[in-house]
Amino acid sequence: MCILYDNKDFMSYIRKPVKHLAVIMDGNGRWAERRGLPRWRGHEAGVDAVRRLAEAACRFQIPVVTAFAFSSENWKRPEREVRTLFRLFERYFHSERNTLPGNGIRVSVFGRRDRIPNFVREAVAALEAETRGCSRLHLRIALDYGGRHEIVEAARSLARRVARGELQPGRIDEELFSASLSGDGIGDPDLVIRTAGERRLSNFLLWQAAYSELYFCSKLWPDFDESDLQTALADYESRTRRFGALPAAGVYRKAFQGAAEGAV
Repeated sequence: MCILYDNKDFMSYIRKPVKHLAVIMDGNGRWAERRGLPRWRGHEAGVDAVRRLAEAACRFQIPVVTAFAFSSENWKRPEREVRTLFRLFERYFHSERNTLPGNGIRVSVFGRRDRIPNFVREAVAALEAETRGCSRLHLRIALDYGGRHEIVEAARSLARRVARGELQPGRIDEELFSASLSGDGIGDPDLVIRTAGERRLSNFLLWQAAYSELYFCSKLWPDFDESDLQTALADYESRTRRFGALPAAGVYRKAFQGAAEGAV
């Protein structure tokens, strides 16, 4: 990783900063196949794209990035590809211990740790411990993660508390349920980006992304760069987030004015 600098020109344009960005990193295999390369080379290039994403997030002053690295459904892939992916994860977690702390980047991993290899768990624990005090960017990596499983586990956790007499069912509300998920107090994502032209969440942050803005990019993940992130942020800046409410009167007035000018 290189030394990081803020992109002041672009940030002066931003009025609605993204506080939590989530990314579905799709297209590694297709990237490799189009170049006549083995699929693992696409995953390797995808790791480099994660580094670029972290650097760009720092420049754009995004405090939290959640990246979907390995889904609970990815176990269905060929065993050799899965083994290669976990070796790449191990290499990434080890190598970044030398650079992330100096750049103020904290890494945490969430998902089912009981199924991933021991050598990956050890590398994760070491990197999390090394970067725990960093505060410039919190890079959260979803590893062996599935949104439905997360919701089921949260429901089971609350049910156990009820069964033990620690919690009354009537006290369970959205806030308490959200606190039972794996967010560690982090707010819901403002913006979810998915690459490779697909237009679905694929079991990613199903509860948390209920009101997130969605942005779909046709580029394959290894080709995604800072300019693509900037385009997504500019698109987000242009949107009106209402969360089910009506927009302010000024928004209607602006829309009517634009329509009238277009009719002239």
